[in-house]
Amino acid sequence: MKILFVCTGNTCRSPMAEALLKSKLPGAEVKSAGIFAAKNQRASKHVVTLLDKKGIELSHQSKPVDEKLLNWADVVLLMTTGHKQSLIMEYPNFQDKYYTLKEFVSDSDRKVWDELKSLYAEYEMKKSQIIQEYQHKLNNVQLEEKLREYLQPDIQKISQLESSLINYDISDPFGGDIATYQKTLEELEDYIELLLKKIK
Repeated sequence: MKILFVCTGNTCRSPMAEALLKSKLPGAEVKSAGIFAAKNQRASKHVVTLLDKKGIELSHQSKPVDEKLLNWADVVLLMTTGHKQSLIMEYPNFQDKYYTLKEFVSDSDRKVWDELKSLYAEYEMKKSQIIQEYQHKLNNVQLEEKLREYLQPDIQKISQLESSLINYDISDPFGGDIATYQKTLEELEDYIELLLKKIK
């Protein structure tokens, strides 16, 4: 599987992800790029330092995303939902390859989404039943109150589930101190481990 990691400038998150995956899966076909990347910039010095501590050598030159890279990749793993939206708008022909890294490796959300879908359907059904039953007996204000009172438990359940959905973004350490970069590196490592399981 040919994997392309994409972030904003291709100097922090995507080179880290590329280096981590290559170190854990030698011979993997992996590249990285940035949506707003300049050509041939080196990776951030904090990235180089932290990877060096892990015994991972990084010689990296930044590059912007282009059609050639998107054609090459089997899957394009993005660092944020915003990156995904940008690519969908700029290169819509490749959109079935686009996933955020977290989205690609997470199964937990699928269960939540399935549950939410059935709750949404149930909510709509109950709502229309109440409207049918009371629309000629109550005025609009009373009907609204009736709906709120009757559907409150469902609304609560739905919002609890919605708030448990994963935030699909890997935090951007750009401009931060080395501890900020360390946090991002740890977050990426967790998801690269999950990616390895999925690939294998």
